Amino acid sequence: MIKAIVFGATGMVGEGVLHESLKHNAVESVLVVGRRPCDVQHAKLREVVHGDLFDVSVIGENFTGYNACFFCLGISSIGVNEKDYRTVTYDLTMGVATILAKLNPDMTFCYVSGLGTDNTERGRSMWARVKGKTENDLMKVGFKATYSFRPGYIRPTKGLKRSLVIAKVLVPIYPLLATVFAKYVCTLQDVGLAMISVSRNGYHKHILECEDITQIAKSTNRD
Repeated sequence: MIKAIVFGATGMVGEGVLHESLKHNAVESVLVVGRRPCDVQHAKLREVVHGDLFDVSVIGENFTGYNACFFCLGISSIGVNEKDYRTVTYDLTMGVATILAKLNPDMTFCYVSGLGTDNTERGRSMWARVKGKTENDLMKVGFKATYSFRPGYIRPTKGLKRSLVIAKVLVPIYPLLATVFAKYVCTLQDVGLAMISVSRNGYHKHILECEDITQIAKSTNRD
C-alpha cells in the first residue's frame, strides 16, 4: 500500500495528483505539505502547513513512515531571473528531497519536471537547464527510485478548483491534440495514475515523457 507525501497541492498539478491519490484504493494515506491549506477534507488526508519550505527539517518528524512522494511544487520561469528560478526549482526541491531520503530511503520520489527539460545542463533555455540539473541530482539523493515526469499540455480534471485558465481553454480540442500531438499532451488524471503506478510497480524508464505517462495510466487499475 502507498503512503504518499504530496507537495504542491495548492497548484493545478498537485491538486489533480492529490485527487487521484485520495480516490485510489492502493493509496492508504496522504500527507499534504504546503505553505497554505489545500482546502480538502478526506479520511485519508493529513495536512501540515509550514511557511518555510526551504527548511522542512523542523517538521521532519511528520515525514517518517511514507514510501512515496509526489512532488508537484514549482513556478513558471516567465519573468523570473535564473537565480530566483533556480532557488525555487532546484534548491527547494533538493532540500526537501535530501530530508525525505534520509528519513525514508525506501521511498519512491516522483518529480514534476517539464517537456523539453535539458539533462545536458548546457542548453540555451534557462528553465530547461535548471530542470535538467534538478532531475540529474535527484537521481543521486538515495531514494529507492526516482521518476521525473515531463508533461507538456495537461488537460485539467473537471470540477477541480485550481486549473489554469489556458488549460481550461484548450479542453474542447483535447481529442484533436491527443491524436495529432500525442507526444506533447496528457491528462491530469494520467499524471496522478502514473505516479501511483510507478510507486507500486516501478517502471523501466526514469524519465517519463507524455507518451509514457499516458501508457502507464492506461495500464493502471483505476481503483
